[in-house]
Amino acid sequence: MDTLITYIDDAEYALRIITPMLNSSSKTRWILVACSPRMSRHITKWTTHSARESWTKSWSDKQFALIRPALEKSQGHAAGNVLCLVAKGPLPEFTAALRAEHGLARVVDARRPKFGQEMQAVTQGQPNMTARWQLPSVVGSLGAIMALAAE
Repeated sequence: MDTLITYIDDAEYALRIITPMLNSSSKTRWILVACSPRMSRHITKWTTHSARESWTKSWSDKQFALIRPALEKSQGHAAGNVLCLVAKGPLPEFTAALRAEHGLARVVDARRPKFGQEMQAVTQGQPNMTARWQLPSVVGSLGAIMALAAE
């Protein structure tokens, strides 16, 4: 049985990444790991730790509710093959702990890339997914549009 550790932060985006993998004929154990959005320091000043944890749990439950039915449907309603977790701490260490607990597993990073933000790696040695050329390409595109509009 294949084991896939899948990191998600947006259910619709993650489903687009995961859907091609659902057509596999082999049984797959899915470990969904929700990476909740970061809260600003202003929010953390005015809310309690338990309130933040409660919000994270409700947010992740909504994400899992959108993805889990598609995974269970592809496995023939084998609900035991989908495990849902919330990420805690640095992701490379969390991935190592999951691999130690569940054995050899492939890791799928199905998190939506954010413009201008560096995403945390999910495994040791994962290439850094910085978008160095996003801003210069946008500026170049705007310059080309302005030049065409000026003509």
